Amino acid sequence: MFSELQISKLLSYSLSQRKVGINVVPCNFLCNHFCTRIDSTQVTESPELPSWVKFGLTQSSATADSDEDFVVPSLAHWVENHRLHDHGKIVKRMLSEAAETDVEKNSKILQNRYPSPDNVAQALSGSGFIASSSLVEQLLKRFCNDWIAAFGVFKWAKSQTEYRHSPELYDFMVDILGKSKKFHYMWELVEEMNQLGGYVTLVTMSKVMRRLARAGRYNEAVEAFRNMVRFGVNKDTTAMDVLMDALAKENSVEHARDVFLEFKDAIPVNSQSFNILIHGWCKARKLDHAKKAMEDMEKHGFRPDVFSYNCFVEAYGREKNFRKVDGILDEMKENGCMPNVVTYTIVMHALGKASQVSEALEVYEKMKRNDCVPDASFYSSLIFILGKAGRLKDAHELFEDMKKQGVSRDVLTYNTLISCSCMHSQEETALKLLQKMEEDSCKPDLKTYAPLLKMCCRKKRMKLLYFLLDHMFRNDISIEVGTYSLLVSELCKSGKLEQACLFFEEMVSKGMVPKDCTCKMLMKELEGKKMTKPMEHYEKLMSKAKEERNI
Repeated sequence: MFSELQISKLLSYSLSQRKVGINVVPCNFLCNHFCTRIDSTQVTESPELPSWVKFGLTQSSATADSDEDFVVPSLAHWVENHRLHDHGKIVKRMLSEAAETDVEKNSKILQNRYPSPDNVAQALSGSGFIASSSLVEQLLKRFCNDWIAAFGVFKWAKSQTEYRHSPELYDFMVDILGKSKKFHYMWELVEEMNQLGGYVTLVTMSKVMRRLARAGRYNEAVEAFRNMVRFGVNKDTTAMDVLMDALAKENSVEHARDVFLEFKDAIPVNSQSFNILIHGWCKARKLDHAKKAMEDMEKHGFRPDVFSYNCFVEAYGREKNFRKVDGILDEMKENGCMPNVVTYTIVMHALGKASQVSEALEVYEKMKRNDCVPDASFYSSLIFILGKAGRLKDAHELFEDMKKQGVSRDVLTYNTLISCSCMHSQEETALKLLQKMEEDSCKPDLKTYAPLLKMCCRKKRMKLLYFLLDHMFRNDISIEVGTYSLLVSELCKSGKLEQACLFFEEMVSKGMVPKDCTCKMLMKELEGKKMTKPMEHYEKLMSKAKEERNI
């Protein structure tokens, strides 16, 4: 549990601030959705950039280009140990030349641009490397957002006589192709898996349905479910719930409801089926429909559980309707459904967003009265609220207190404090947290790096920027369209047009199509410098990328 002294200190500080009329900076929800169900068949997505990336950082006057190679002295040794190469050749990545593994050697080959997966496979075939499951898996992780390179690795390994892909690697490749919207190739691979016998499972079809739903191909996702039996996968309750969940999470709860109505007489429904609909309607802010789904749930003999109520708590919290939130909490208790740590975390987030920091801190007292123990997500939420309010000292104290209270710091906790540090331009603190993650064997993810990259672009810390990109690569984190767009936009704002162009070209060459606002920003900068030829070149690249995406 939190130390009593610490919580009292936080509460007294907030109350004193409120008394003297000091406004607290509003905060936003973290990007994880506490009401979202996670199961074994759910695909791990490449997330969009988190909402805090969109916030403006406090930026000082224009920094001289001499700061490009600046590294905080206390971190210089750590950065230099990565042996960064020519910064102008970021497209080639900065891989160490010493004691290279097969992964690194193959990665160098894959950094070259190839027109097709077959060309990639041919290049790897001439390298003399022998495929193994571990090698293929790590290469697919490193290049999961570059479908040509990934599919080329997959084809190359498959062509070796002594090697055979596991069903898990087939599933991984199916997901990569679906994420890249290469659905023709995705279905070809599923057919190939079917020929192998027993390779297509519910995990495979879950990835297919989720990727189709993510691309807005709702009807195709439903058709995939209807035809699953052809691949030997049963259309049972679990499979239907996966489909409904995919549709509801991708902003089509209406399709999820239609699936429910179509199959409920043929396939038994469960409480989770109703909870998916409740969550979907709440997410769509159609609370009357959500209440009707809860009533139907009870008519079918299922009692609403804490997940059901948490959906409403989150929805009303998002609207800052705390009277309704209190009403839901009272209703839960009346029905013998006690709030859990997720419930309290959602409430605390909502209060923090509404600038009611002291009330957010008081949520802990309510938890304590109900014998509810805070977890890492609760800590992360509180750290986030304090950081957004500018109370970084308190946030750091809570971060340190977690270990004393026996709560392990996870990637969300680190990401939260790193983003807050970057938000307040605490460069050294943010980078030391990344270094500490290594020491604690806590693997970073895309959300770890986004605020760090943005801070480097804003401060024109180019050496650190390339170091971070290399650090990502060594952690097998593949850059996706959101990160590329961030780099292009922020480098344009910082006057680093050449570097912005390099990232833009690399992004489009991988078949990624950036948002129109990113393209417009780059074109505006090029137009301002009367660089007509590059403008024409990038316009052609964009047209080609859009055409290929629709193939």
